[in-house]
Amino acid sequence: MTAKKFNVGGVLYDRPFKIRRLNHFGISVDNTAESAKFYRDLLGFAVADTLDLGKYDPGPWLDGVPDKRIYFLRHNSDHHTFVLMPRPWVEHGEPPARPDITVNQITWQVGSLREVVEARLWLDELGQKIERYGRDPGSNWHTYFPDPTGHTNELEYGIEQVGWDGLSKPEVMWPWSNDHPELPYKSESTELAEAQAEGVDLTSGHRWVDELPKTYDVGGILLARPFKPVRIGPVSIFVQDIDAAERFYTERLGLEKSEESEIAGHRVLFLRANTEHHSLTLLPVELRRVLGTREDSTLLSFGVQVGSYEQLRAAKAFLEEKGVKLIDLPPEIHKGIDYVIHAVAPDGHVMQLYYYMEQVGWDGRVRPEDERRKVQADVWPETLTPLSDTYGGETFWGPLG
Repeated sequence: MTAKKFNVGGVLYDRPFKIRRLNHFGISVDNTAESAKFYRDLLGFAVADTLDLGKYDPGPWLDGVPDKRIYFLRHNSDHHTFVLMPRPWVEHGEPPARPDITVNQITWQVGSLREVVEARLWLDELGQKIERYGRDPGSNWHTYFPDPTGHTNELEYGIEQVGWDGLSKPEVMWPWSNDHPELPYKSESTELAEAQAEGVDLTSGHRWVDELPKTYDVGGILLARPFKPVRIGPVSIFVQDIDAAERFYTERLGLEKSEESEIAGHRVLFLRANTEHHSLTLLPVELRRVLGTREDSTLLSFGVQVGSYEQLRAAKAFLEEKGVKLIDLPPEIHKGIDYVIHAVAPDGHVMQLYYYMEQVGWDGRVRPEDERRKVQADVWPETLTPLSDTYGGETFWGPLG
């Protein structure tokens, strides 16, 4: 018997969507303002928008919350690639399956609105819990659902683009919706024309200006820090049942397993969404204690790629100078990445900074271990010889700053 195939843009797949990339990621923190200072001022994310929960969801659940705003942060033209949410509000509105889950979303981009809608219908037919769907700030149509270990995943399409002027859409245009539209749906250009016809000032959106002194020469451009985030990912999470998580992400979502490693007798899995070696790392929760990471979070790390090896070396010196704690983690947790920094944010989450991710080609094979770059712990050469895929993959679009 032939399994049913789905037409995804004229190509037949085992599911009615195809994940193209990790689009954005979110965490829950105790104080969003304090966390934003680190990710904005030290790591270089820009603030695309903030959402005042005191306005949109007032109530006693916000009592004692030091900052009542959600921060939408971006490193490129996408409206947001990183989101900070107040943990007390998340635990009130959408309580996580486990108290140690501080990941509030892992967001995957698909190729069309039709894929988002049909994915939700298909997942529902399979008995998959759907947490919510619709559209909200950032304009992206979405479907939210949990993996078997309680981590919320999102499929999205159509995220708002922030252009050369740095302006996000006006708040009055935030497209709140708790449903999916009938297809086909009007284009964003039509929505903009309609808003303008109704008298909306399209230039009245949020524009954040980085006011820190720009004194660092980064590839010939003066920036406020000696590096530039050019890509996000991978997400590395601890899960209770690694076999169930593997089945979910490969069979249900269609990610490919690149390879696996082993730490203290436990499997570590690397899954990819596109040509990058991995977008998601799965580790059994038992490894938290082995690795010495925080016990109150299932997030091991979140990846931030910088523009060059030179920038990565400069980032290490810069973060150490600013008093940021850097920790050593074994190379078995970042296969496909050679040089890496693990920086601990004030909220306790670990950011994995790197400059290189191995690219997987048409044959789907990763580079053999004996052909990978040999890295000595705490040894940072001034220069490196290139690998065949050094600076490979999608390039950063637009100016550095």
